[in-house]
Amino acid sequence: MNPLAQELNAKLEKANPHVHQLLSELGKNLFFPKGILSQSAEAKQKAHRFNATIGIATEGDQPMHLDVIQQNLNEYDPKDIYPYAPPAGKPELRKAWREKMLAENPSLHGKSFGMPIVTNALTHGLSIVADLFADPGDVLVLPDKLWGNYNLTFGVRRGVNVVNYPFYTEEGRFNVQGLKETLLAQKEKGKAIVLINFPNNPTGYTPGEEEANQIVDTIREAAEAGINIAAVTDDAYFGLFYEDSIKESLFGRMANIHPRVLAIKVDGATKEEYVWGFRVGFVTYASESEDVLDALEKKTMGIIRGTVSSCSHPSQTLVLKALESPDFSKQKQEKYDIMKKRANRVKEVLDSGRYDDAWDYYPFNSGYFMCLKLKTVDAETLRIHLLDKYGVGTISIGSTDLRVAFSCTEEEDVETLFDLIYQGVQDLKQA
Repeated sequence: MNPLAQELNAKLEKANPHVHQLLSELGKNLFFPKGILSQSAEAKQKAHRFNATIGIATEGDQPMHLDVIQQNLNEYDPKDIYPYAPPAGKPELRKAWREKMLAENPSLHGKSFGMPIVTNALTHGLSIVADLFADPGDVLVLPDKLWGNYNLTFGVRRGVNVVNYPFYTEEGRFNVQGLKETLLAQKEKGKAIVLINFPNNPTGYTPGEEEANQIVDTIREAAEAGINIAAVTDDAYFGLFYEDSIKESLFGRMANIHPRVLAIKVDGATKEEYVWGFRVGFVTYASESEDVLDALEKKTMGIIRGTVSSCSHPSQTLVLKALESPDFSKQKQEKYDIMKKRANRVKEVLDSGRYDDAWDYYPFNSGYFMCLKLKTVDAETLRIHLLDKYGVGTISIGSTDLRVAFSCTEEEDVETLFDLIYQGVQDLKQA
């Protein structure tokens, strides 16, 4: 094992042995090398005559660039576009995102957590978490309504056993008891990764205050029972809370609740700021120990250095400029209002009773999506039929569930969309 990795592991074990025990074998072996990047960082501070360390070309005290590219980016200084971004991300962006997190999550105030580390959007952040904390045979606790990519990221890539519990209770609320039973069943293993995704993909559900407090109590209770827990919040759709739910991430409530609980927030500008193609995400760790935060940041930087090296500098600059704009909040509110109207229109149409013989729908109050629970036809058969006959695209999940994205459906088209889905059901019933 590299001495730098040993040094980070010793720091973690001294500061919080439970977090050290959470690390995968890969996680224990990770470190941030004192190589070209660290030497370049030193040179950037001290080499006032010539800096012959960086692997970019310069011209006239600026990064060398082509006018055919720069002419489309004239509002931006070449130094904020062309050089490599640091492995942990643009410092100004990390600071701005941390301030945004504090402003939007009241429960984070007074908590100890690190600087957000820039990732190549959400999936990259989740894969970093998997690499750091997941070994073959470890358990990932997930509800049965889940984003399919979790299986690829944690199961296929890292050999984790995915253990599911029913997402909803019979009353249509989040199944805290199911989470509790599944988590406490890991007591013999002494370790679990719990992944919480609100607003949920595919259901569009976010819990209310009582459920949220019960979730946190469950995580604490499992920790008190001797289970080391990596409590991961996938906050891809953060901020899109329309009604009857908490309006913040559970990360703040889970941060610092117990020495055995490592709260980890994975989020990003991707969907929060409507910049899907920019691929700007973040991973943030919470710990009362600065040594734990420092060690985890360096190990995370090691993963980034060993995979993508660093994330897109232009994308980070564009997101930072947006966050700094005086028009940012106003424009974001405008988009939120559009999304909320679409969600409300979906409920209005579905509650009309016209489709009750064809489906029920799962409770939703947030996010991009909602799910129909079909009563009479197979979801995949319906999906293909809708595509072939009506040119309507939906997502089938299992045999009964059909995910519909109102995020990309204009408010005035909602009724027509569900009328076509209903007609598709009738076609199949009569076939």
